[in-house]
Amino acid sequence: MENIYLYMIIALGILAVADLVVGVSNDAVNFLNSAIGSKAVPVKIIMIVASVGLILGAVFSNGMMEIAREGILNPSMFSFNEIMIIFMAVMIADILLLDFFNSLGLPTSTTVSIVFDLLGASVAMALIKVYGIDGTFTDIYNYINTDKATEIIYGILLSVVIAFSVGSFVQYVARAFLSFKFQHHGNWVNVLMGGIAASAITYFIIIKGLKSTSFIDADTLNYIKNNTLTILAVNFAFWIAFSAILTSIFKVNIYKFIILIGTFALALAFAGNDLVNFVGVPITAWQSFELWQASGVSDTLYNMSSLKGDASTPTFLLVISGIIMVVTLWLSKKSRYVTQTELNLSREGDAKERFEPNYLSRAIVRSSVALSNGYRYILPNSIHEKINKRFEKENTNVSAKDNADLPAFDLVRASINLIVSSILIAAATSMKLPLSTTYVTFMVAMGTSLADRAWNNETAVYRVAGVLNVIAGWFLTAVIAFVVAGTLAYLMYIGGPIAIGVLFLIAGFLIVKSSISFTKKMNSDKTSDRLHSSESSSIQGVIHESADNIANVVKRGNKIYTNAINGLALQDLSLLKKNDKQIAKLSAEVDELRDNIFYFIKNLDESSVAASNFYIHILAYLQDIVQSLEYISKVSYKHVNNNHKKLKFNQIKELKEIDTRFDTFFNNTQNAFESRSFEQIGVILGRKEEILGLVTSKIQKQVNRTRSEETSPKNTTLYFSLLLETKDLLNATMNLLEEYHKSHDASVKPAKKVASSEEEE
Repeated sequence: MENIYLYMIIALGILAVADLVVGVSNDAVNFLNSAIGSKAVPVKIIMIVASVGLILGAVFSNGMMEIAREGILNPSMFSFNEIMIIFMAVMIADILLLDFFNSLGLPTSTTVSIVFDLLGASVAMALIKVYGIDGTFTDIYNYINTDKATEIIYGILLSVVIAFSVGSFVQYVARAFLSFKFQHHGNWVNVLMGGIAASAITYFIIIKGLKSTSFIDADTLNYIKNNTLTILAVNFAFWIAFSAILTSIFKVNIYKFIILIGTFALALAFAGNDLVNFVGVPITAWQSFELWQASGVSDTLYNMSSLKGDASTPTFLLVISGIIMVVTLWLSKKSRYVTQTELNLSREGDAKERFEPNYLSRAIVRSSVALSNGYRYILPNSIHEKINKRFEKENTNVSAKDNADLPAFDLVRASINLIVSSILIAAATSMKLPLSTTYVTFMVAMGTSLADRAWNNETAVYRVAGVLNVIAGWFLTAVIAFVVAGTLAYLMYIGGPIAIGVLFLIAGFLIVKSSISFTKKMNSDKTSDRLHSSESSSIQGVIHESADNIANVVKRGNKIYTNAINGLALQDLSLLKKNDKQIAKLSAEVDELRDNIFYFIKNLDESSVAASNFYIHILAYLQDIVQSLEYISKVSYKHVNNNHKKLKFNQIKELKEIDTRFDTFFNNTQNAFESRSFEQIGVILGRKEEILGLVTSKIQKQVNRTRSEETSPKNTTLYFSLLLETKDLLNATMNLLEEYHKSHDASVKPAKKVASSEEEE
């Protein structure tokens, strides 16, 4: 029997490593976003600083391990074998859940995940025990540390409100004081900011953090406690002097220094607070195994009351955990994917919005606008105007695509994000409260974005919808963690060692499969055809620049049309469903080009306004093409999905004939644009009547069939819809070709957009 538990300890060790990997992949967003988003220093330097913070934070995390031992469950109510089942269920559920959110690119709380994993598995095991002794449902409370669990859950939820409120307030005050022209203030402002930021971070991270490590003796801790004010004063004076030296002698940008020390502090606080989420359970399981071995009592009789009390974790395990976290930080691709979500939600200016507005986001924005209007009536106009001047930004017309290459926010907001997040997390860690670092850092970032007026009328509904989606994901984390961990614990108890082994292998298979799928998705996104906005300042330039877009749309449109016909002919629902996704993706890309029209026109000089008219017409025809393809794809999918009668042989044959002719037409068009052989367009246009006549003849044949032999109204409606929309598709494509044929002039060299003075610099 002992060998089974030894294997479980080994399995838990493997799961601990895997949990560290998936956990850091999700939580790296917490301490990297502000530094990466501001582009204050090169990414490699940011990663090095964060790595040092992770290693030190892992060593300082010793005092947090009690959460896994007695923070949620009451160990004295469980035997050794029951505790081991709970821990196995918790780790498997935690890994699968975090990897799922990583694949979606959504930041979630590893603290909430582990707390509700423990709660779910413990409740499931308690139910089994209570049912076995014919107890009542209320007896379950004896098995759960309800007071501590409630404190943790309330602390996590309260952190959302506190983080958002504090982040908003501090950012508003800082921006009102510094404005967006913070670089032009006197050196004393920089020194003051450096002193306040560095001393606050140092006190909360280093001094408060020392309480949880075994390296400091009781006398030293008592000295710190009794001389807090003196230490604070000396700490502040030191950093004021240090900041003065940095800015005056070495000419260092103090905000970059704050961002680096803040990144270090937040990485340290993250590791100190969150390491328990990844390795606390496996380490507790190992310690439980050693206690059981030494007892000589049966695994079903040995009571785990010995887990109560202070936990002591070997330092070498903490160091190893820190090293694994650092390696993951450098190698994980999923961490970069998760990072983009928060950066886009807090980005200054336009961004490629990932989330669609919903009723709640619109209602919140409307309420906020009304509140803002009321606020204007309360304050005198003179004060209101002065405040607005502090929040004035440079009026730049930058598209979402170009804006993605700029810093997401400036150095001031990045500094506030790091300072506020570090202090809040470190304060909770010093009180041994495992508040969610994800909740804190995310809500601080959202609060500073709101206070900084990064969410304007153009972006607010999208950003608020994104925040609501992420928060909804947090609640979903709690529910899923509770249910999955509880279910796994029940299956392991019923199935014994075989069930434990099978579930462990299934978890490994799912993680590997998820990793392979994610890699394929990332590679596909890199190599996939995408439409690109034009930047030329002349008609001829736009013609040449947009040629690849036209070839791209025609190629993909040809495939979508063919798949729709083949899907109907074969009644292949999966092919039609996949086709529906492809046209939705193409439609979104055309919409993105259309959204870029404002910036395209703004960047034109007065002599090149004609190029905007050409570009607008081209986008309109592209949209017509996509809408026709979208309709053909949707009605085909709907027909098959509703199990209507299959099209008749003659109908399928005629559609195939049209598809073959369209394939030739689309291929010729694609080749003309890819090779920039625009003279071929005239030849293609000359065949318009021939292709149109082919479609018209099929319509007439169907009219005759309907009058004499057709018996299915659904088939008739579908067939006419396909033919009529095919005519619209042909006309839209021909209109686009005519626009190119009319506007192209081979004797004129394409003009490129002239760089502005700022770009040249």
